[in-house]
Amino acid sequence: MRDAARDLGRLSRLTAGCAGVAVAVFGTTALLLSLKGAPPDGFLADPAAALVPAGLALLLQATPVVSRNAGRVVHGLAALLTIAAVAICVATFARHTAASVATLLALAVLLLLGHLIRTLMSADRRQRELAGFTDTLAQSMNEAVVARDTNIADRKRAEEALSEHAAELERGNTRLRETNTRLENALTFKNDLTSMLTHDVAQPISSIASLAELLHQDWDDLPDDVRHELATKIDKNTQRLIKMMNDLQLLFRLDMGSVTARRVPVPLHEVAETVVAGSAAGPGEMLIEIDAETSVLADRGHVAAVLQNLINNALAYGVAPTRVTARRHGEQVDLVVQDSGPGIPDELLPNLFGRFMRGAGLGLFIVRHLVEANGGEVRYERADPHGARLIATFESGPV
Repeated sequence: MRDAARDLGRLSRLTAGCAGVAVAVFGTTALLLSLKGAPPDGFLADPAAALVPAGLALLLQATPVVSRNAGRVVHGLAALLTIAAVAICVATFARHTAASVATLLALAVLLLLGHLIRTLMSADRRQRELAGFTDTLAQSMNEAVVARDTNIADRKRAEEALSEHAAELERGNTRLRETNTRLENALTFKNDLTSMLTHDVAQPISSIASLAELLHQDWDDLPDDVRHELATKIDKNTQRLIKMMNDLQLLFRLDMGSVTARRVPVPLHEVAETVVAGSAAGPGEMLIEIDAETSVLADRGHVAAVLQNLINNALAYGVAPTRVTARRHGEQVDLVVQDSGPGIPDELLPNLFGRFMRGAGLGLFIVRHLVEANGGEVRYERADPHGARLIATFESGPV
């Protein structure tokens, strides 16, 4: 177990270090290319310069330290480099707005990766400390066995000591198993998150960077309509990336159990109209069939987030029209989002409300946790004759 934890820590540091070097080299190369063929305006003239201190900061975060003071110095330097990177982006914002925004988003992803690496390194250190504690307990048991055989008079005391040490060892083993479970969960989470960052987050960042570079290099030669089209694409990818970051932030809060619900009467028809108005649905694609007096006892923000994710899921994977309905049965209310598509494949159903399903994969996972935080439950049913029905059940509110 100790070797596995050590290997995981080395792999985490190696991954972060390689990523830091790659980002720094990419920033330096991009900066040199952007200044090629024209009189240089200085190191702060291009937002690509921010990637150099950002990459060095990530490399420092992955650097192993032998003492607490050394760790404070290293992390302090990493923080200063990160601040410098942000300052460069801010300094170039007026001249290169789109590129500066894209670079700031890339810095946010690097900060998230650095935080995850530090978390895994801390878990590795706690694992090794617990393993050393277990070795100490085992040695104490051996000493207790030797003392028991010394003479008959001390046998009772030795047996009592042995029993106590055995109980302590069992408690240590229990803590070790719990730590191992947490470590395995953290490793699974890291792998899932790395996969998502590689595919779903990297795509809009790459698109933003390419479009921003095109605007930057060919601005004078592009007609106004092409500039507007490129800026619109950058905005769409930026909004997509912002939503992913917000979902990730909420995911971390859900994993830490820090999400609480302030339950009040929530009118479902009013919330549904607000969410549908802000969605990407076209005319006639969304139908709201909720009585104006129907309400639930829940956190209003949570209900809006649940409905928004269910509607986004229906728009992305279903077929119009999509119906939003609510029906009361006893002391509960079922909030239903039903599309007219082919339904959800059977192989996806066992993990439908798990992490990282379908693309970014956070929507239905967030729905489940927010509904459960309000004392409800969420489930899936096949619609008749076809389609998907996602049902969130809440406690009925006062009329």
